Formats: sequence, structure tokens, C-alpha cells
Amino acid sequence: MGDSKRRPLAGRRSVLLGMAGLASAALTACADRGGTTQPSTSSTSPPAPMSHRTGPAVPPPSIATRSSEQAAAALAPTVPPKSIPDKQQIVAEFAGRQPKEWGLHVTGVVNNSRSHHVALTFDACGGPGGTGCDHALLNTLRRHKVPATLFVNSRWLHANPSLSAELALDPLFELANHGTAHLPLSVNGRAAYGIHGTATVAAAYDELMGNQAILQEISGQVPQFFRPGTAFYDDVAVEVTRRLGMLPVNFTVNGDGGATFSAATVAAEVGRVAPGDIVISHFNRPAAGTAGGYARALPQLLDQGVTFTRLGDILSP
Repeated sequence: MGDSKRRPLAGRRSVLLGMAGLASAALTACADRGGTTQPSTSSTSPPAPMSHRTGPAVPPPSIATRSSEQAAAALAPTVPPKSIPDKQQIVAEFAGRQPKEWGLHVTGVVNNSRSHHVALTFDACGGPGGTGCDHALLNTLRRHKVPATLFVNSRWLHANPSLSAELALDPLFELANHGTAHLPLSVNGRAAYGIHGTATVAAAYDELMGNQAILQEISGQVPQFFRPGTAFYDDVAVEVTRRLGMLPVNFTVNGDGGATFSAATVAAEVGRVAPGDIVISHFNRPAAGTAGGYARALPQLLDQGVTFTRLGDILSP
């Protein structure tokens, strides 16, 4: 089921994909950077212990532990602008703004919902070693008719153009924006997991909108949701995201620990979901335990009456 056997995309879409791939080829995909500096968390909570170096490995605290103002801001819908501001407008609007928060739980980021359903989200990060597709996982979702939101980075789209088009046509899934170069979303270059974030408001705009254009070309629809590489934001970058008509999303349950968990651990983590949870996992690492874990967990959850949904069906950007 390799992508090379599917009909390739043509025209402007291929040009966009090619440009994105060239711009981001030097970055790794959800990869262990081997550093020793641990990422800091939001200024509103103490640092959480990190047991992995491959993306967010410890689920953030419940949204209930945050201030009522933060919780309300996170779950409030983004008001779609009458027209999307261009880069110059965004740079002018946010000039001089200094971030006060940094982490997974930042004011304005959605980590859960008020829905009675569970939202499964899967990232595809691209980059060296990260451009695969976990077809076993996707087949499990299809077999059980479990919908999901797929956060896709431009590097993965570049490596899998026709597979991306196929997924965009599958009504079980929706495509969401996972950034252009898979960077933490920042306005001052702050790093997470040893990866430096976007350094300016202009760079944050490029990280958001470069991949947005590619996804819109592939799917024919404007993606509604964004999650950055490493899932780290600062609060100013979150406001930029919302200003550009996207809802910044993270998670309450870490399903596969950045595609490092064993199948048994994935099954245990996913098996603890509750209504309103948003789960993060990955579908670009076929050798990981993700597919095996979901194959174990989903039948049991469905038997228990747990229902699943896409983000677009429960959240309003």
C-alpha cells in the first residue's frame, strides 16, 4: 500500500508540496534529539517530569486544574475573521508582544471538549525516518468505523502526496495543520525537546500558513485546527493562530508517547479515555506499538459504549 502505487498529484499542488519539502528537509520528525535540556512548561504550573525525548510523553494536567479564565478561553470558539490577515498585517498587529506562557497548557489552547465523545487525533510529522504511514492503524480505524483527525506536517505531505489526497477524500478522517517545518510555535525562538521554535511573529505566520495553503490545495477545504511540532506554544503564538482562523489544539491523553510506547502501554493509555478527552498519537511510525495498542483498545472501548468523533464535529474554530 505504498504511496508510489497511487496516482500522484499534479500542477500547483505538486509545486506547493515540493517547496515545503525543500524548506524543511533538515528537520527530524518527532525524533530523539539526544539533548539534556528539558522543556519548560507554562508559567502557570510547575514543570512536569519527562520520561521520553520524542515529543510530549507526559499527559498535561486536566484542564480543570487551570484557572477558570484559562479554561473558558481554551474552550471558547474562535471567531472566524471576515478575511484572513496577511503576513504584514499579522506582524504589525503583534509587534512588541512578549509571551508570558510556554508549554502544552497555554491560555487559548484546547485540550479537551465538553462533548460526550472522545476525539482521536494522530500526527504525521515527516522528516528523516518520519515519513512512513501506519496502514495497520488506519485499517483498524476503518474496520471499526472510528473517525479521527489527522494532523499532518508539510514534510509528510511532500513525501506522500497521493496518499494525502486519498486521506482527504475519506469521510472517516479530517486533515488538520501540523505546521510547515514541525517547529514549536513561538514568537521568540524558545525551544522544546532541543528544537528551537519559530523566532519571530513572521516566522510563526510562515509555520502556520505555509502548510495551511498545501492542505487547502489537497483537500479543497480550509483546515480548522492546528497543533505545532512538539505540541509546545507560547500564548502570543496561540493568539496568532486564532487570528488566522485556526483553533490551537493539544490533548488530555497521550496515547503513544511520541510513538515510543509498546502496544501494551498504548492499549492501557487509550483504554482509560473518558468523554471529552482528546487523544494524541501518531500514524507515521508503522514500526511503533501504536497500531497494536489501538487494535486491542478500540474493541473494548466500543463494547463499553465509548463513542468517537472528529474535532470538526465537536469544536467550532
